[in-house]
Amino acid sequence: MAHSIEATQAISFDRKSYDDQTLLKIYESLIMPRRIEEKMLILLRQGKISKWFSGWGQEAISIGAVNALEQEEYILPMHRNLGIFTGRGLPLERLFAQFQGKKSGFTKGRDRSFHFGTNEHHIVGMISHLGPQMAIADGIGLAHRLNKENKVTLVFTGDGASSEGDFHEGLNIAAVWKLPVIFVVEHNGYGLSTPSEEQFAFKYFTEKGPGYGMEAIRVDGNNVLEVYHTIKTLAEDLRENPRPVLVEAITFRMRGHEEASGTKYVPKSLMETWSLKDPVDNYEKYLEEIGVLSEGVKEKLNKKVKTAINKGLEIAFAEEAIVANTEEELNDIYAPYHQIVIPPGKNTSEKRFVDAISDGLKQSMEKFPNLVLMGQDIGTYGGVFKVTEGFVDLFGKERVRNTPLCESAIIGTALGLSIKGYKAMVEMQFADFVTCGFNQIVNNLAKIHYRWGQHADVVVRMPTGAGVAAGPFHSQSNEAWFFHTPGLKIVYPSNPIDAKGLLNAAIEDPNPYLFFEHKALYRSISDPVPDDYFTEEIGKAKLIKEGNALSIITYGMGVHWALNVSNELEIDADILDLRTLLPWDKEAVKKTVKKTGKIIFLQEDCLTGGIGAEIVAWISENCFELLDAPVMREGSLDTPVPFSPNLEKNFLPKDRFREKIKTLAAY
Repeated sequence: MAHSIEATQAISFDRKSYDDQTLLKIYESLIMPRRIEEKMLILLRQGKISKWFSGWGQEAISIGAVNALEQEEYILPMHRNLGIFTGRGLPLERLFAQFQGKKSGFTKGRDRSFHFGTNEHHIVGMISHLGPQMAIADGIGLAHRLNKENKVTLVFTGDGASSEGDFHEGLNIAAVWKLPVIFVVEHNGYGLSTPSEEQFAFKYFTEKGPGYGMEAIRVDGNNVLEVYHTIKTLAEDLRENPRPVLVEAITFRMRGHEEASGTKYVPKSLMETWSLKDPVDNYEKYLEEIGVLSEGVKEKLNKKVKTAINKGLEIAFAEEAIVANTEEELNDIYAPYHQIVIPPGKNTSEKRFVDAISDGLKQSMEKFPNLVLMGQDIGTYGGVFKVTEGFVDLFGKERVRNTPLCESAIIGTALGLSIKGYKAMVEMQFADFVTCGFNQIVNNLAKIHYRWGQHADVVVRMPTGAGVAAGPFHSQSNEAWFFHTPGLKIVYPSNPIDAKGLLNAAIEDPNPYLFFEHKALYRSISDPVPDDYFTEEIGKAKLIKEGNALSIITYGMGVHWALNVSNELEIDADILDLRTLLPWDKEAVKKTVKKTGKIIFLQEDCLTGGIGAEIVAWISENCFELLDAPVMREGSLDTPVPFSPNLEKNFLPKDRFREKIKTLAAY
């Protein structure tokens, strides 16, 4: 084991100048999670809860930390940090209802154990992927800096989770931006059953701090007073001198990763040695030895804690099981929001697609002082497509932020800003690079409101598409990857007016958006675009061309292909531009189906599994009696996007679409 030496050393408590009342408060705080654990293990065996992640033996870290911070400072805990939740005074009946999947729990039965947050108590819970919360802490820390608040944020991670890229990205962002975040690594020796020496090649996490340009401190994680004093002292310093600090808490997990896992993989001698360092027993004995904790006070505090637990359990168990309500489930996917469309003014000027996006973004920055832009090279350079050129001069580097190359951490930071009431726009340099931030989008942004009612006020701009001979990694159409994920909204404009109006609308909405912008349209098309701020309706398709012979349903570059081919072939076609892909406009689709009876869906994305497949299936299921021909679709080849212009032309669907629409017209 990486830290077996410390296990042989007795805990040495130092009360510093803390008075008896403080020591007793910490004691009462420390025994609460232990007594809950004792009860939960019984309930688990009785089948009254389904799963339990034990923090037995690690309680001193949570309790030391939660007591050291101010109540309104955010803490981002993990599986074994029950003491954070109890230390922040969460109503036990709601906490127990959460464990049982009851309606009054913090997630209305939608998530389990500690996978929730509560802004009332300044806690942001984890997802199962462990690492992403470190970047969320960065976002909260950044909000503190932007607000000029003298506050710190504390986030937990484990030694196993430190192997994830999110660990590196989270620390790096905090160090570069000097964010007041305390990163606590609970070094308990195992990632589930895999020991530390099989997880990483160093001995202590304090070795990593200097590599990020930050201080690193090691504490005895079983010594509640040492943890408390260290975190308290650090927090006081960081409030005045903002910067991140890495705190390594050496501890041990005395039970399984979760109860079903057991601990057979742990040497018996190691368990016996660490049992002598039990944080609760040792602190209790210390208080008794120095005369702070009498037998009477100990009995009184334990009775108080047990009574509170039993009362909370009684209330939670008395609550009826959840009755599913489909309407409520669907309504909670998005944060409540009613769009009020702002009509355009009369004054217009000719703007290219890229200029319209830049104009909308600039006016949104003026309209929303809490909007922060982040992305690679978007500062002085103005982004690779120059969308934010000149923005630093207008809005400053605090709001127009160059970022390191770390898509996951920046999206997580954007979510952290949202938790503190900010709006955030993240520019992917190319839509292809979003793969590195995929987890944050589909598991954090998309699910957070459904899980515990926290909105994600984040727009991710996605320069997308082929046709510019950029090869497999700068040309992909990847909107379908996200179309399948409830909780996201997806917009894909085809013209400058919609680009500006829909971008403004996306930024207004407190829900998470992916905003796709076709690179080949940036400087190839222009239109008279309203000069003033305006919005377009989200979720509403637009009929670009009216006809009676057949209907082409498409979006993005497909709109221009559809116009070109239908004009070239002189086909009298309805052309419906979806504009919003999620949620998509079923009413408009059904209307054009009813009008012409012949439908073809055109997409730039590869054919298999694309958005067209879903909409064509919906038409077949819901509009079958309105059809006069088989519903058709066309898309790019099911290959990566090739580099050579001739290969790319063959890959894209325009020529195949031309032949297929002839077939449909003649049917």
